[in-house]
Amino acid sequence: GYPPKKHVSAFEAIQRANFYSTLHAGEAFGVASIWQALQICGAHRLGHATRLTDDMTIMDGRIVNLGSLAQYILDRRIPLEMCLSSNVHTGAVSSMSVHPFRLYFERGFRVTLNTDDRLMSDTSMTREFAIAVSEFGLGLKDLEKVTVNAMKSAFIHFDDRLRMIYSSLKPGFEKYRS
Repeated sequence: GYPPKKHVSAFEAIQRANFYSTLHAGEAFGVASIWQALQICGAHRLGHATRLTDDMTIMDGRIVNLGSLAQYILDRRIPLEMCLSSNVHTGAVSSMSVHPFRLYFERGFRVTLNTDDRLMSDTSMTREFAIAVSEFGLGLKDLEKVTVNAMKSAFIHFDDRLRMIYSSLKPGFEKYRS
């Protein structure tokens, strides 16, 4: 891993310019990289965060306790960009069956689906959504939630996010429920 704190000056410039940032953290470097991404570099979103489970107590496939960092992320609604295929491809998780996506989703973290490295992992957004359905049992309502999470987390103006959610996303999903 590449600890985020090695790039502090770049992130300070991003913050001074009022730009948004996503940092890939919580893969090989673990929970420390997640903390650094948020607390030192000021990340607005986290890519991967598969190792956030190291800051949780998990029993019988459920999160029963959150450490202070995981609680902070949940409370602040910090988006977690889940890259299912990429995480298996890069070895961040050994298989889909141990990927923390479902744990995070069920606990109420603001998870989104993403490709990360579309060409290297030979994936697409369609494939990532199909994996979420086949491997994690997501239904239409769940897919809507993940999609709305992504729009709530988009790096665009708040009013534009709301307009997209209520004029496009929700009506689009409603068509498939009818």
